[in-house]
Amino acid sequence: MPEVYIVNTAHFLPNSSISNDEMEEFLGLIGEEASKSKRIVLRSNGIKNRFYAINKNGTATHTNAEMSALSIRKLVGNNSDKLNEIDLISCGTSTPDQFLPSHGVMVHGWLPETKNAEVTSPSGACCSGMHAFKYAFMSLKLNDSKIAVCSGSERLSRLLQAEQFEIEVKKKKELEKNQYLAFEKDFLRWMLSDGAGSFLMSTKKNNSGISLKIDWIEAYSFANEVDVCMYLAGDKEDNGEFKSYMDYSPQEIQDHSVLSMKQDVKLLSENIIRLGFTKLEGAIKNKGIDVNDITYFLPHMSSYFFEDKIANMLKELDMHIPKERWFTNLESKGNVGAGSIYLMVDELFNSGKLKVGDKILLAVPESSRFSYAFSMLTVC
Repeated sequence: MPEVYIVNTAHFLPNSSISNDEMEEFLGLIGEEASKSKRIVLRSNGIKNRFYAINKNGTATHTNAEMSALSIRKLVGNNSDKLNEIDLISCGTSTPDQFLPSHGVMVHGWLPETKNAEVTSPSGACCSGMHAFKYAFMSLKLNDSKIAVCSGSERLSRLLQAEQFEIEVKKKKELEKNQYLAFEKDFLRWMLSDGAGSFLMSTKKNNSGISLKIDWIEAYSFANEVDVCMYLAGDKEDNGEFKSYMDYSPQEIQDHSVLSMKQDVKLLSENIIRLGFTKLEGAIKNKGIDVNDITYFLPHMSSYFFEDKIANMLKELDMHIPKERWFTNLESKGNVGAGSIYLMVDELFNSGKLKVGDKILLAVPESSRFSYAFSMLTVC
């Protein structure tokens, strides 16, 4: 089988960066009151800037598919001939613009210069971008494609706006209950960001400049062991059962903000680090890798709250990686879910820091029902 390389990377971030103080100007006030949890969450997550595909009026400026396509265009310098060489388009996201058609074909629709390429759309949350990456990797390995692109993207801001919760908050107020949004929903309003990243992949490395050889990609799910943690278009019943939006009436969907993203914070804290990194330990050992040979460690983190927890777990597993070898841009780019790992690789790829022989370890946890994806890249 041929080797597979990332030969270029790109990103698209909508509009200008937004500081912590500006967030509610874009997302709005729920119940006409400033959020009680905003300052606590932002202090913990360490994010200082993020990007939204909306303006202050709440009007969308870009779709998810459009942002993915704009990132892919940058991979080839918007060259129509090079776009037409692409055999496969593989796109992952948590937040497609619609349930049908698939996210991937909508991205393809924004790229009319391409041919009738194969398109795939892994679903899920943060790991969906890694699954898109792995599908492209396997297609090239099998000689089923010669040139492939993959992307990870999110458009979450529309789901975080105050108007999405107004009916629920109004109903609570009428019932003389706490009029503020439950922490499981309000928590995520201060965590998430919009944008897209992409990779151009080939069985031939670049003739000049660096390429990233993909050594391996592995993924694991713990859904057989652990309950749902982060969810959208469904809700948890009082008895713990997960109920689909299809089983709610239209009024119930509004009353309970069923089409908003939520997270069981307690379940997240108990499991997100403990589960996945034991699998990483096994992968490292099985492949005979010495962690001292890892030049850069790129962990996707939703919050800097988890930084020391990951470091302590790595030490516990005898896989200590000094912090000076960690690379993340969470503070400046925000948590872009499925796109975050692409944004990190893109920034590192274009930083001028990489040297031939450097080893890059990618780690992407996903809290939806606890999935994990890891990959090793070698600079060549």
